[in-house]
Amino acid sequence: MKTFISLSLFCTALTGSVLAKGAVEGTPLPTDTPQDKVQIAILLDTSNSMDGLIGQAKTQLWKVVNTFTTAKRDGKAPFVEVALYEYGNNGLNIANNWIRLVEPLTRDLDEISRELFAFHTNGGDEYCGAVIQRSLADLSWDPSPRTYKAIFIAGNEPFTQGPVDARQACRDAHAKGIVVNTIHCGSREEGIAGAWHDGPALAEGKFLSINQDKAVAHIDAPQDKEIANLGIELNKTYLGYGVLAREGMAKQVSEDANATANAAAGSAQQRAVSKASVNYCNTSWDLVDACRDGTKKLADVPVDQLPEAMQKMTPAEREAHLAKMSSERAALQKKIADLNVARERFVAEAEKKQAETSGEQTLDQVVVATVKAQASSVGYSFGE
Repeated sequence: MKTFISLSLFCTALTGSVLAKGAVEGTPLPTDTPQDKVQIAILLDTSNSMDGLIGQAKTQLWKVVNTFTTAKRDGKAPFVEVALYEYGNNGLNIANNWIRLVEPLTRDLDEISRELFAFHTNGGDEYCGAVIQRSLADLSWDPSPRTYKAIFIAGNEPFTQGPVDARQACRDAHAKGIVVNTIHCGSREEGIAGAWHDGPALAEGKFLSINQDKAVAHIDAPQDKEIANLGIELNKTYLGYGVLAREGMAKQVSEDANATANAAAGSAQQRAVSKASVNYCNTSWDLVDACRDGTKKLADVPVDQLPEAMQKMTPAEREAHLAKMSSERAALQKKIADLNVARERFVAEAEKKQAETSGEQTLDQVVVATVKAQASSVGYSFGE
């Protein structure tokens, strides 16, 4: 029987860093200099045996970007782009080696979340080399050596399966400055026998081996409920514009509901923290985001593409209303950031006690260290 890692474990592992005070700010981003970026591609097997784990996979996306909330280089925080692939699923096209690009590198985190909740599993052949190769060809990887670029691929069938040489694919990734990290579901010995350690060895990555049936426990904190509620309150500051307004706002509400339904796994709280950061960016349909980063100027948006209430305002009133919503959002974001500082301190103490009791580190702690070390190699430091 094939078994695969829960993406919840993987995404949990990409976080866990303590949010420094003031790390999440609602102040406008500078538009005169480019912001640094982080690019992460998640290659997720969706074979039959993922049925028992994929539910958790849907709840942990927000922890991916939250890892980098405290990251700074030269005084600047990066934004995060995430790409998502599924592979090893008989419902996909055999001509594409059972691989589907679910979403290219994007800042549209609601869309990534929506796709995860739409996943269906099916048996298939798992071609690691082929999906790594596809991710190299399909995605718009930043050529700058200063950009932290990483692939995370999870599974437990032999890493070398399929028509594409997985080792060569990893060499090609390394040539592009992309780190390849592998997570084998099963014992370390089985992973080594299946060559899962080869990829990281060739692409400066990390080979991890886990018991995929052991879930990472969410630690409830006193701040969780208020953080989640403030995340919902943020929605009132969004000003939908243009043809994508209705779709964007509906997707935001839908993914809030998905996170709330999985609050026991920490999804609602983590989503709120993401929404309070610069990494939750909706310039394609929200005026506050679009005007903040220079994508749009309010005066250039046709009146009939503005929110209905703003259509009846004078130009001066519209500018004042936009400024008001931006200010309210900043205040809510600061509240969430401050609460999360306290929350992360509480969680850190609880995790310390657990480690002292069990003598073991969880997967999320191991991978957090891996990601931080890799990002540190290109100049990032992380606030504690």
